[in-house]
Amino acid sequence: MFKNQLINKFLSKSILVLLFSLTANSLMAESAICYNCPPQWADWSTQLKEIKKNTGIAIPQDNKNSGQTLSQLITEKASPVADVAYYGVSFGIKAKEKGVVSAYKPKHWNEIPKGLKDPDGYWFAIHSGTIGLFINKAALHGLPVPKSWNDLLNPMYKGMVGYLDPSSAFVGYAGAVAINRAMGGTLDNFTPGINYFKKLSKNHPIVPKQTSYARVLSGEIPILLDYDFNAYRAKYKDKADVVFVIPKEGTVVVPYVMSLVKNSPNPENGKKVLDFVMSDKGQKVWANAFLRPIRASAMSPEIAKKFLPSSDYARSKPVDYKKMAAVQNNFRERYLNEVR
Repeated sequence: MFKNQLINKFLSKSILVLLFSLTANSLMAESAICYNCPPQWADWSTQLKEIKKNTGIAIPQDNKNSGQTLSQLITEKASPVADVAYYGVSFGIKAKEKGVVSAYKPKHWNEIPKGLKDPDGYWFAIHSGTIGLFINKAALHGLPVPKSWNDLLNPMYKGMVGYLDPSSAFVGYAGAVAINRAMGGTLDNFTPGINYFKKLSKNHPIVPKQTSYARVLSGEIPILLDYDFNAYRAKYKDKADVVFVIPKEGTVVVPYVMSLVKNSPNPENGKKVLDFVMSDKGQKVWANAFLRPIRASAMSPEIAKKFLPSSDYARSKPVDYKKMAAVQNNFRERYLNEVR
């Protein structure tokens, strides 16, 4: 009898261990890690909820920027933590060069325009944004809305202009590329852009490292160099008194891309996440967040009417994104040494 009790006790413990193991594996199978999926940026908050609702895969929020994401992927290369990564296109190109991402062609691959995807699928665009001025009109306290990059150099805007750190955040670097080109520079010559930032420094700009959407809404940063989609979201969803301006000297359109992390813990879940982001439902999340989805069919006429007119967007031009990635470190060194 005593022997039977021991056997029953042993079996009970074994069953508990097995159940715990099955539960743990089940939870792992229903999760994935995405680096740089901040809820306040590009409405990742809604996208993460839709991914969970439609695939059952839970993804925790992550507030890294593009530069921090790439650095972390490189640091963790021998033992990856993330399953997928989201970043500006130049960082996607660098991620491939550093060998931290795998080739994967998601559903609707053929609908992604040439030039906006790596031929083998190491990165691919999911949406794009246009760099311009995200302005809280009330926080200007009666000052005129700036219409150009040069307007920001006016002393009347002292302490009112913000831009994300271009040595770290991709949106900051994209803004620098836009300004440099507008000032007559090229990807081989950043001197006009560096000179612009030197002049802007006299107006004591605010230079955060992370997305600063809430700081614009609060009026802490009245004018932020940012993407159109954040301004539209503030205007139409948060009902804020804001406006988006595409500077008269011109700007750049920039795709944001995603990749499957090499040797990730949950590669199949990572693939499902990437497939969903490219699906009709996933692309509509971007369109409803006022991003231009990479699949044009996801942009409804009702949403399109809320964007600035096409005549304004005619001032927004693409660049050589591979070259943009190749010269990023050169710009970074010059900015750190000559501006900051």
